[in-house]
Amino acid sequence: MQAGTGNHAKLATSLACNRIPTVPYETSLAPTPYWQPQPLPTASVDAPTLDWLFDQGSLTRRLTQLSADQFCVTPLCEGWQTLRDDECQALGLAPGSEGWVREVYLLGQDQPWVFARSVAARSALEEDGLDLESLGSRSLGELLFCDRGFTRQAIEICRYPSAWLPPDVACDRLWARRSRFDRGALSVLVAETFLPALWHAANIRQEDC
Repeated sequence: MQAGTGNHAKLATSLACNRIPTVPYETSLAPTPYWQPQPLPTASVDAPTLDWLFDQGSLTRRLTQLSADQFCVTPLCEGWQTLRDDECQALGLAPGSEGWVREVYLLGQDQPWVFARSVAARSALEEDGLDLESLGSRSLGELLFCDRGFTRQAIEICRYPSAWLPPDVACDRLWARRSRFDRGALSVLVAETFLPALWHAANIRQEDC
């Protein structure tokens, strides 16, 4: 059920006054990667890696299980900003459109295992009434996954540009995936980059980094 007009106004005010800093680094420095729905035959991606990248289940639950319940979400930054070109294209927006951006670490056993970046168009978000600002350390992916009002679209993967990562985990050629969650006019694009500490914990060897 959509929120009323009063809730929309409250949400707009709430999101405009975010308490977490906006993205502190420039994400437009790197060339836009090619997001592909399936790995190329020449990519030689091993089966265990593919199992993580294309798993249709809840990533939060899988990380919780792998970490023996030592899982948590650490917010890094969030706020209104100009979305990247690849994000605008995935959301069906004009280049340079503004949206809400939320970046977090998904931690297992106190180590950053996944860097997640979620974005949504400003107009659609305010109309829908989804309050992203109040999530705090809760998992947005789990919220979207559990809400039957959202439909998850196809998973796409790429080698994520290091310039798009926080400096403390920046590394070339890390595998990432993204998928779009749709509810009416609202689309939330969630991208998840799998960090070296995750592959180490899962005993999956990665050639790069």
